[in-house]
Amino acid sequence: MDLRNLSHPVWVTGLTLVLGAVGAGLGWLLNAPVFMLLGPAIMVSLSGLAGVRTGIDPRLRDLCFVVLGMAVGAGFDADALAAMIRWPLAFVFMGMVLWLILMLCRVILVRGFRFAPRDALLAAAPGHLSFVIAMAAETNSDVARISITQSVRLLSLTIIVPFVALAMGIEVSANVAPQGVTMQAVPLIALSLSGLALGLLFKRLSVPAYLLMGAMVSSAVGHLTGWAPGVLPEWIILPAYLVLGALIGTRFSGVSLHDLRRGLLAGLAVTLVAVTLASAGALPVAWALGMPVAHVLVAFAPGGLETMIAMGAVLGVVPGFVAACHIARLFLLTFLLPALLARTSP
Repeated sequence: MDLRNLSHPVWVTGLTLVLGAVGAGLGWLLNAPVFMLLGPAIMVSLSGLAGVRTGIDPRLRDLCFVVLGMAVGAGFDADALAAMIRWPLAFVFMGMVLWLILMLCRVILVRGFRFAPRDALLAAAPGHLSFVIAMAAETNSDVARISITQSVRLLSLTIIVPFVALAMGIEVSANVAPQGVTMQAVPLIALSLSGLALGLLFKRLSVPAYLLMGAMVSSAVGHLTGWAPGVLPEWIILPAYLVLGALIGTRFSGVSLHDLRRGLLAGLAVTLVAVTLASAGALPVAWALGMPVAHVLVAFAPGGLETMIAMGAVLGVVPGFVAACHIARLFLLTFLLPALLARTSP
């Protein structure tokens, strides 16, 4: 049977999850950090590049985001609330970092990789992939090349961040399941339903990653008030991370080696510049807020919103700080990109 011909969504999702499980198993054998996320991301990416059609059913993806949001929200405590009044400083530095990343990466892509000016600006954007691709289509830009460059950035940061955290002294467990007393069934169901309802409300308000954010806020309120204490059981949280890792890998489904060659080096160059500038911006913020540099770096890392928020929870970073920084990054890009595109020649 030719696996590349299995086109039904159920078969595609099932095959993708099997590949993700194999990747997670290999990651466990190799004692890789956050193996339940990195293993599936790498395995599904390689399978997509080999010609296997991969994908995740949107309903399963949405369920995964609700679970991850609940897990992140469980990390809220009084210390997180006390730090909130000092966060505006981080947003100021993040705005500066974003502008520098866009300007420097655009120059590198135009001069080093012969991107058209508008293509370079969109490919350099540190996040907001769906928004970037939509703008690329509207401006008749090279959507394929921009998409590959952005996908390389997403996968690279997913792989790099845990190892950078290890190098900076953060204890990164291979297991992503939170430790503590397991949440009871009734609060678990109540949080799920309230998080889903709040997420649908956020959708109407155009909040990014609305299901993840709704579940996160609902879970945070439940834990801060004490009516829903405890952590999610492993049988729920582990599959959610596997689905998230596989979802990252599906970015490379249908990508030809020719397209990959056109965007691989450019994507790696953009990633290197973005990580370097994010690290430089994280230093003064960490000093001012009295937080570990590695924690601020996770909040500043220009990776996928859902991935970085979930990664922050695994690394023990203040979840509200990470979520607030990444949402601020998306909102800043929403205004910055159109303004810069208007001043960029076709």
